[in-house]
Amino acid sequence: MHYVSLIIEFLRGRPVVVFWTAALTQAALWTVIPALFYSAPPGGVPILLAIGHEFELGSYLGPPLAFWLGEAAFRIAGSFGLYALAQACVVVTYWGVFALGRAIVGTRHAVLAVLLMVGITAYTVPSPDFGPAMMAAPLWSLALLHYWRAMGEASRGAWFLLALDLGLLLLASYAGLVLLVLMVIFTLAMPRGREALKHPEPYIALLPLVIVAFPHFAWLWSGHDLVLAGFDDAVGESRFPPWLMLCLALLFTHAGLMLLVALGTGWPRRPRERAPEIDRNPTERLARLYVYFFALAPAAIAVAIVVASGHPGPFDRVAPLVVLSGLAIVVLAGDRVLLYRERLVSSAWLGLLCAPPAIVVFGLMLMPWISGKDLAIAQPAGAEGRFFADSYQRRIGEPLQYVTGDARIAPLVALAAPSRPHVYFDWAPQRSPWADVTIMREHGGLLVWPVPQNTTLPPATLRAQFPDLVAEVPRSFARAVQGFLPLIRIGWAVVRPEGPAPAKP
Repeated sequence: MHYVSLIIEFLRGRPVVVFWTAALTQAALWTVIPALFYSAPPGGVPILLAIGHEFELGSYLGPPLAFWLGEAAFRIAGSFGLYALAQACVVVTYWGVFALGRAIVGTRHAVLAVLLMVGITAYTVPSPDFGPAMMAAPLWSLALLHYWRAMGEASRGAWFLLALDLGLLLLASYAGLVLLVLMVIFTLAMPRGREALKHPEPYIALLPLVIVAFPHFAWLWSGHDLVLAGFDDAVGESRFPPWLMLCLALLFTHAGLMLLVALGTGWPRRPRERAPEIDRNPTERLARLYVYFFALAPAAIAVAIVVASGHPGPFDRVAPLVVLSGLAIVVLAGDRVLLYRERLVSSAWLGLLCAPPAIVVFGLMLMPWISGKDLAIAQPAGAEGRFFADSYQRRIGEPLQYVTGDARIAPLVALAAPSRPHVYFDWAPQRSPWADVTIMREHGGLLVWPVPQNTTLPPATLRAQFPDLVAEVPRSFARAVQGFLPLIRIGWAVVRPEGPAPAKP
C-alpha cells in the first residue's frame, strides 16, 4: 500500500484551506518574530519612516506610496503595524497568484504554485524590511490577475481594475514601468489582445491610470535629478557590477524553490517508484505563453536596464520580478504533476516555512557571543529615542522637533522618540527639503553620531554645518543580548532654538 502524506490529502480535498493556512501561517511567523525579537526595524525602514513622516509626493528613493502607508501603519500600531503591513503585502501577492492560477491551471495546481513560493527567499527573510519593492509585489500580482481577466477572458470591466492596479504600482515603484511596457507589447502581439483593443474600455481606463499616477510624475518633472542621484548611490561599494549582483539575487532567491522542485521530481528514482498524482484540465496555449512571458521577461528586462545604466535603480530588491516563478514551474510541469517522495518534500517545505524565523531568533541570541558583528535589528532603538528625547526636553523645555547626524542613528532616534521629530539629512541636505540648518537653528534640535573608542569629536560634516556645537558626554547603550560586543557609544549635542529672526524695519 502506497503511503500518501496528510498534506497531499488536504491538497486534493481542501486546496483552498491549504492555501490560506500556508499564507497566513507564514504571515503570522514574520509578523510575530520581528515584533517580539527585533529591537530596531531592519534595513531601510528607519529612512522610510523619516521620509514618510513628511508625506511628500516623492523622494530620492522614488514614488511615495510605500512611505505613506508605512508611516500610517507605524502611527497606528508602531513597529508591529509595519511588520503586519509587510506581511499583508505578501498575503495579497500570494492571493493574486492563487486567483490567477485558478483561472489558468485550476485550484489544486494554483495551490501548488503558492506552496512553491514559500521557497522564494524574497517573500520570507527580507519581508519585514518593508519598502517600495515589498509594496509593489501585491500590486504586480493583482495587475497580472486583472490583465488576464481583461485580455485573456474578455472581461471588459477588468480594464478599470487593471488601470487602478497599474496606477498604484507606479506610485509604489518605478519597476512598474517595466510591467506596463510588457503588457502593451503582449497585447499588441496576441490576436486576443488586438481584439480587446477594438472595444472602448482599454482607452477609457487610461483616465484613472493617469489620474492616480499624475501627482507623483508631476513632482518628478522637477525632482528627477534627485531620483537619479539616489539610484547612483545604490551602487554601493560592491566588488561586483550591479547587473551581476541582480543576477545573483534572482538566482539565490529561488534556492528554496529549486530545492522543492528537485525533491518533488524524485531524481534519481527507481523505475517502478510510485508517486501521488495531482491532475488538471489542459491549459490553453495563450495561458501558457502568458505565464512564461510575465515570469521571465520582467527579470530579463531588469537585467538589461541595469547593464545599460550601470546602477540597480528600482531593481535593488527582486520581490516584484519573481511573482510568477512558482506558477511558471507548475505550468511547465504539465497537466499531471507527480509528487515523488512526498514525505521528504513535505518536510522540506515545513523546514523552509519554519526554519528561517527560528534561525533569525537563534542568530540574535548567539551572534553577540560568537561573532563581533553588530546586527542592525539588535540596536536598542527604544532606549536611544527615549533618552535623547527626554534629555532635550529637560534642557529646552519643549519636545524634540528635529534630529540629524549619523545616517543610521538619527532616523532610529526619530522613530523611537515620543514626539516623532523630523530628520534633517545633513549627509545629503538636498534629500530632506523639509529641513535645513536654518530651520534647525530656529526651532532647535539634536545632533547624534557614533563614538568610536579612540575619539569623541563630532564628524566633520556636523562641525562644518554647526560650528558652535558643544558636545555632551557620550551616552552608552547596552543591547538586549550584549555578549562580547562593546557597548554602543553615541555622541550628542543640543542645538538650542534661536527663534525667528527679527523683522527688518
